[in-house]
Amino acid sequence: MAGELTGMAEADQRSSVLANSDDPVEQLAWRRLTARHGDRLGEIMERYGWPTAELVGEEAARAAWLIAQHADRQLDVRRRALRLLEQAVAAGSAGLRELAFLRDRTRVNEGREQVYGTQIADVRDGSPVRWPCEEPERLDQLRAEVGIEPFEVYVARFAPS
Repeated sequence: MAGELTGMAEADQRSSVLANSDDPVEQLAWRRLTARHGDRLGEIMERYGWPTAELVGEEAARAAWLIAQHADRQLDVRRRALRLLEQAVAAGSAGLRELAFLRDRTRVNEGREQVYGTQIADVRDGSPVRWPCEEPERLDQLRAEVGIEPFEVYVARFAPS
């Protein structure tokens, strides 16, 4: 299972450039890939629960998180992953940072405000713009509580060079 998860994540990373392609055929290929991976992650979660580092190793646990992050068109899989990851964090078997990213992405896909400002909505005049947040005035404090760098440091990675 660990090798399968890491293999899916590697394929995901190689193909992620297709997600925002101008070519609809490439976008469809990305959607199909992430859907297959989401389906398989759903099967894994059904049988084993959240694939923690104790169960599959650090690399494969991170891969499972990435697959859940990119299951944008499978909100049921993402919500289930979020619940299981919350339980793993409560048990000390997973990290708050990954949970924060998954929580924000889930909320954005549900049309709700995010908590930690991890999801970028657009790039305007060369600057990344985040999706709306519940408490923008406390954003960097909330990010620090879960081990995420300040927003300005985070988005500097997305700015054109």
